[in-house]
Amino acid sequence: MTDEKAPRPARRGFLKAAAAGGVGAAVLAKPNVSRAQTVTLRFQSTWPQRDIFHEFAGDFVKRVNEMGGGRLRLELLAAGAVVPAFQLLDAVSAGTLDGGHGVPAYWFGKNKAFSLFGTSPPWFGDANQLLGWYHYGGGEALYTELLNDIVKVNVVAFMTGPMPTQPLGWFKNPIERADQLRGLKYRTVGLAADLFAELGAAVVSLPGGEIVPALERGVIDGAEFNNPSSDRVLGFPDVAKVYMIQSFHQRTESFEVLFNKAKFEALPAELKAVIKYASESASADMSWKQQDRYSKDLAEMVARQGVQVRQTPRPVLDAQLQAWNRVVARLEGDASSPAAGAFFKKVCDSQREWCRRVGSFYLRYEASPVIAYNHFFARQG
Repeated sequence: MTDEKAPRPARRGFLKAAAAGGVGAAVLAKPNVSRAQTVTLRFQSTWPQRDIFHEFAGDFVKRVNEMGGGRLRLELLAAGAVVPAFQLLDAVSAGTLDGGHGVPAYWFGKNKAFSLFGTSPPWFGDANQLLGWYHYGGGEALYTELLNDIVKVNVVAFMTGPMPTQPLGWFKNPIERADQLRGLKYRTVGLAADLFAELGAAVVSLPGGEIVPALERGVIDGAEFNNPSSDRVLGFPDVAKVYMIQSFHQRTESFEVLFNKAKFEALPAELKAVIKYASESASADMSWKQQDRYSKDLAEMVARQGVQVRQTPRPVLDAQLQAWNRVVARLEGDASSPAAGAFFKKVCDSQREWCRRVGSFYLRYEASPVIAYNHFFARQG
């Protein structure tokens, strides 16, 4: 109960007390708002301007710029604006660029373990399980070890954007048998290069923007890039008509966002959080957007550009799995570089442990989508 007879402080006394408080009064009068200038960082993707992958990079940049509250701004550049795609990691490490959007498989030439974080062997059920391992199964610590302690680049990385299974690729004629891959000049990247070499192909690694011209000139006989939307805008249907889908060479892959370590660590905690959570938000949005775009572009290529879509035959898929066994065993026991082999095996062991448990859970837990799809949508005889 309020004591109505209690004396009230005089207004003059209150003002004197506030004045005596000095700094305290100023804090009350003016909220503690940061007046730091905007930090602008140059951020290059490894993708051509028109590719949906560059659009995905832009979706991440948009989130950072909107959540940065005027204090952080990324300036998005397309592949080649400052450095070629395959040089992005070195450019970010050196500070030539402040950040970038790419895939770990592009750094495969520095250490083959990079590809385990991007285009791993097909023991993950899908790319979301790969990201699950990265965030909750020890993958992030292993990638930090690879970047900072083994390759010694000055970058921080955020994995983002789970990709669906990549197609076997584009060819002039269908691939019906594994022996057709022998001697085939074929474009791919990462561990898939070792896989196709094991199958007898002559592998050429090219960035996205160079593939179609090479295919058109006959420098290569076949190629994969990633998905119907990218493949369509890059012009694959103009130089080849056979599109082989389903493959185990790149069953799972994700993007990564890179920042120069010194530039990132100089940011205040709240802006570091903006980058982290923007990468997670963009990852989710990409997984939704690609459902719409990839399915539409595949249908459009068939209807309007005469593309023949064929499933990779089971014998070719089986040959890929057998080749994976040999590639993984060889790299885990790399006699020429025992340290590299030991780290490669360390990552593989971590992934296998995760996939046995998580893969088993989903295979047992989820009802087959094929049964439901056929029930509702397959033509009835």
